[in-house]
Amino acid sequence: MKKMDFRGVGVALVTPFNEDYSIDFQGFTQLLKHTYAEGKGVDYWVVQGTTGESATLGKDEKKQILQFVIEHNQAQIPVVYGIGGNHTQEILTTIQKTDFAGIDALLSVSPYYNKPSQNGIYEHFRAIADASPVPIILYNVPGRTASNMKAETTLRLAEHPNIIATKEASGDLVQCMEIAKHKPQDFLLLSGDDLLTNSMIAIGAQGVISVLANAFPEIFRKMTHSALQNRFAEANQALYKLLEINPLMYEESNPVGIKQVLQYQGICGNQVRLPLLRASEALQAKIQNAMPSELVLYED
Repeated sequence: MKKMDFRGVGVALVTPFNEDYSIDFQGFTQLLKHTYAEGKGVDYWVVQGTTGESATLGKDEKKQILQFVIEHNQAQIPVVYGIGGNHTQEILTTIQKTDFAGIDALLSVSPYYNKPSQNGIYEHFRAIADASPVPIILYNVPGRTASNMKAETTLRLAEHPNIIATKEASGDLVQCMEIAKHKPQDFLLLSGDDLLTNSMIAIGAQGVISVLANAFPEIFRKMTHSALQNRFAEANQALYKLLEINPLMYEESNPVGIKQVLQYQGICGNQVRLPLLRASEALQAKIQNAMPSELVLYED
C-alpha cells in the first residue's frame, strides 16, 4: 500500500441502524454504493471512526461491520479501520486479535479522558505503531479528547516508519502549518474539519477524512481534488455550497446531523444509539432548509 493512497477524500462512514437499533446492512449497502459513486465519489472508506458510533458498538458488531465493508469492496478502494482509545494495552490486544485481511491502515485517536502528557501520547502511539501490521493514521481531535496533540509530538511520531499520516481536527491552522512545514515529505497531513479542507490543502495538506462526504461524496471529490490541483476557485465554489449545512451536523452531536441528511436522501434511517438522540424536529427543519440545491457543481 503506497502512502499516497490516502490523498484525496476519505469518508468516515456512519453505521446505519434499524428502528430496533440493530445494524441496518441494507442501508449500509446503499451507503457504500452512494459514497463510492462508481468512481466519482470518495477515494477510501474509514470504518469505525467517531462518525460510525464506535463508542456504542460491541466488539462482535465491529467485526461484522468491518467484514461487511471488505466483502462489498468490489472496487478495492483502500479501507481504514478505527482502533483507538485510552487503554493502550487493550488496543494492543485488539490489534493482536484482529484479522487485517482487507485493512490498509488504522486510524487511531489520541487518548481521551486520561489527559496524558505529550510524552504519554507519544509513547501510546509508538506502542501501537510497533504492534500494528498496517500503517497508522494519527487522529488529533481536542474537542473530544480534552487534550491537544501538539505539532512537536506529531512531528516526533512522523519519524516512525509505520506512522504515515495525521488527521488534524484541532481547528488550529497555525499548528497545521507547523506540521506541514517540518513533516517528512512522505508523511500526510489530512484535514479533520470539512470546511477547513481547502485552507489546509493551501498550506500543505493532502486531503480530508470527511463527515459530509457520507451525503455529498461527489461534491467533496470535486472540491478536494480541485484544491489539490491548485484550482481553488472551483474548490471554493463547491465548499461554499456546504457552509450553511456543515454546522448543523454538530449542533446535536455527530453523527446525528449527517444521519438526518442521509434519511432525507433515502439512503438510511436517522437512528442513533443512546446517549445520542435522533435529530430534533427543530434540527430536522434546519437541515432540510440548508440542503444544497445542486449536488454536481461542475465537470472535471
